[in-house]
Amino acid sequence: MYIFSVTAKAKTAIHGFEAGHEAPFIVYIDFKDLIGAEQLARLFVMKEGFYEVVIEKRRRLTKDKVIRLKRKDQQIKEALETGYAIQLFDEH
Repeated sequence: MYIFSVTAKAKTAIHGFEAGHEAPFIVYIDFKDLIGAEQLARLFVMKEGFYEVVIEKRRRLTKDKVIRLKRKDQQIKEALETGYAIQLFDEH
């Protein structure tokens, strides 16, 4: 599983962000390949109505770490069930 710190601009006023303003995300992708996971992260954020998606940071979680964290972290649990999870933050 990979976790990405992402910023993107809102196409229209959405989720408390005005059109053109940058929004911060954490995107969880349950995928084995880094390049594929990055592309999926971009696509899922764009699907939510954002553009100019920039991957700021990336981190791979080992299988052991995922197993430990899934009990505490709802987004990891969701990503394991659906393949991805997106968390939007109110501000940087």
